[in-house]
Amino acid sequence: MTRADGSEDRRTRGSIRVRGNSLQVRVFAGKDPVTGKDVYLTESVKGTDKAAYKAADKVQTRLLAEVDAQRAASTTVSFSYAIDEWLRTSDLEDTTREGYEGYVERTIRPALGKVQVKKLTARMLENLYADLRRCRTRCEGKPFVEQHKAEGQHDCKEAKCKAHKCSPMAASTVRQIHAIISGVMNAAVRWDWVTSNPAKVAKKPQQKPPQPDPPSPAEAARLVEEAFVMDDDWGTLVWLVMTTGVRRGEICALKWSRVDLDEGVIEIRRSYTLRRGVGKEKDTKTHQMRRIALDTETVVLLMEHRQRCAERFAEVGIELTDDMYVFTGVRKIDPRVPYSPHAVSSRYKDMAERLGIKTHIHALRHYSATELLTAGVDLRTVAGRLGHGGGGATTLRVYAAWVAASDRKAAELLGSRMPKRKPKKSAD
Repeated sequence: MTRADGSEDRRTRGSIRVRGNSLQVRVFAGKDPVTGKDVYLTESVKGTDKAAYKAADKVQTRLLAEVDAQRAASTTVSFSYAIDEWLRTSDLEDTTREGYEGYVERTIRPALGKVQVKKLTARMLENLYADLRRCRTRCEGKPFVEQHKAEGQHDCKEAKCKAHKCSPMAASTVRQIHAIISGVMNAAVRWDWVTSNPAKVAKKPQQKPPQPDPPSPAEAARLVEEAFVMDDDWGTLVWLVMTTGVRRGEICALKWSRVDLDEGVIEIRRSYTLRRGVGKEKDTKTHQMRRIALDTETVVLLMEHRQRCAERFAEVGIELTDDMYVFTGVRKIDPRVPYSPHAVSSRYKDMAERLGIKTHIHALRHYSATELLTAGVDLRTVAGRLGHGGGGATTLRVYAAWVAASDRKAAELLGSRMPKRKPKKSAD
């Protein structure tokens, strides 16, 4: 109800008023917890006749029930504000945060920043994803100069200014943007700013099946042989990655305290990263510790490597202790500083290029996994060695082709053990 002066009687909490050829139902939903402003739920009903008023009464009753049940959106803040609050309160790795902020500033905030969180819909998100898959700058098909080569008034043709050419955003990048938006909206739901997350139902680009490309056994043999030719420490590092499937950052963070040569086991607990030239240890990718068994030859190589390190450090007056890194850089003898992950990748790439093999250090992880699966090692064991979560779901998704080959091998093995059937005698 409304007073004669047009203001609403707050005690009634709701009103029905004529707006043109329809009725507007308006219900007071409380104060915005962020802005402090009044929040209203509104809905329109077509017509102004008796039937329309009856329908409007039902709408008002429903909206009041929503408010009472605290199911109504309680804030009118923008999505841009929600992004800032999510980034401020989220526990993210530095590199992850930096990447998210880049996506936010380049793409998400310009497109959705001014939209109220409670008005964000799945359709809006799907339209954004479609636009990005057509052109990353969302140019709407209108030609324009993307980069001027001269300032002030000038002839773009003479100055050879860069004209815009549509470049579609990769599906994987759009999926990353979707993940950020979904994370923000999940937080908005937890904070009672919205009642549901539209990103959960929005259709995002399909994820392409992983296509690991490990080196062949012959190529792997050439790579590890060349690594030992370069120097024994480097050869041991490449060998250990190849036989355990550890990640680059994990091999760099490995300390002697996590190497049990008596039991033939290494513990992977930490990873080492470099960001803007500053290195630091952090949790593994899945935030889980794992123990990886070593074969006899690998144990011997690590024993020899430890002895070399001890002798090398002794020459400069340093005693090798368990809290030192297993692998250090080639230019500086300092057991307190691990091998740089970037240096490992670069050195490996240069070595592979000299051999004419197109590969990278992470492909050794694929090599370890595919060789184990091809040999018939069960999926759960392989997943455990790689540090995959989900009980092997990730391993199965990435290495499905090799799992299928292993399954075929298992079928043939079982078939060969079955009792031979006697041929049926002929009716003749």
